Amino acid sequence: MFASRYISQNIVYPEFIKQKPDMGLGMVVVIPCYREPGILETLQSLVNCEKPLCRVEVIVVVNQPENALREIVGLNQETVRQLEEWKKQYDHPELQLFPVCPAPFPKKSAGAGMARKTGMDEAIRRFHSVNKPGGILVSLDADSTVDIDYLVEIEKHFLKNPGNVGATIRFQHRTDPWIMSKKQIEGIKLYERYLYYYRNALSYTGYPFALLTIGSAFCCKADAYVKQGGMNRRQAGEDFYFLHKLSQLGAIGEIRSTCVYPSARLSDRVPFGTGPALQRWIDDQEDLTMTFRFQAFVDLKLFFDRTGELYKIGKGAFDQLKEEMPVPFQQFLNEDHFYDELLIVNQNAASPEAFRKRFFQVFNAFKVLKYINFSHNFFYRKQNISEAENELSAHNVIN
Repeated sequence: MFASRYISQNIVYPEFIKQKPDMGLGMVVVIPCYREPGILETLQSLVNCEKPLCRVEVIVVVNQPENALREIVGLNQETVRQLEEWKKQYDHPELQLFPVCPAPFPKKSAGAGMARKTGMDEAIRRFHSVNKPGGILVSLDADSTVDIDYLVEIEKHFLKNPGNVGATIRFQHRTDPWIMSKKQIEGIKLYERYLYYYRNALSYTGYPFALLTIGSAFCCKADAYVKQGGMNRRQAGEDFYFLHKLSQLGAIGEIRSTCVYPSARLSDRVPFGTGPALQRWIDDQEDLTMTFRFQAFVDLKLFFDRTGELYKIGKGAFDQLKEEMPVPFQQFLNEDHFYDELLIVNQNAASPEAFRKRFFQVFNAFKVLKYINFSHNFFYRKQNISEAENELSAHNVIN
């Protein structure tokens, strides 16, 4: 069975769901739920979906930290009651809801990562029991709704692209003028533009794993989830880390034929991400009209374009190549001691093809972001997002 070892070594909690899954189970939607009064709207949007060929389960992980305030505990208890009532009314063999209530998370690990891991690990148990390594794990948030063809299009994607280990899903944050201020709406539109700009600029550099990483809009195969070690327990950014680790296993597609609609609410739950960025924008602590200067990505492309020259390269030749790079990138390579890592990559690569694969496992999305931040801390100033988008567009036309 494909997940025996993972289940015995990596899963924290005992089995939550005693009911055996249907043999036709092919998709499990996992939704972390922490003080989420709008969870029923999310569930209703799933019920309204066209039904795929496979059976679908929805696991809602109602969670809280061990130091949760009494009112949060009360709200979660009310959420569980509502979920149980909802299940009685709407449960159907084709789409079944399973509320999961783990013991309070330790303070140091409480957060979206631990909640998502708990639900996804339970989904792995479900797929394992019916021997479905190709089962689809879907990540959604409790403040998001989906298009009516959401489940069908996810299923179609993997039927058409069996080699994909995962996929991101098109998203568009909700802008509700009756509950959101004009500035909040402006802020979420700017933040979303930043997300797409960063992904597209990274793709321009030649980096092979340019992804949109948002927790409410991705999915993966069960066996790929197991092979890459499961979801991490990060309190924020768990989606970014998970998807970029997953990309090392194989291709991650992009589902554009349907859409997820996350909330654009303000948030103090995590240190970074959509909610905190919006809160800082509202509080005039961050200017979302400004973004990373496009020149930093141009510099990165100059280096990636010469990746082929780095295979079995000696120290002298590497230093010469480095001198031909823009100064910000030269300095980053020095500060990062990148040649030491490159040496190890070359020692373990028997061919140019193997080298390229290993190279981008080392110069990965985390190192890219490290460089982008380094270049802006010491060399570049941020630029207006419209200017950056225009420069990217012009360079893509030229190339």
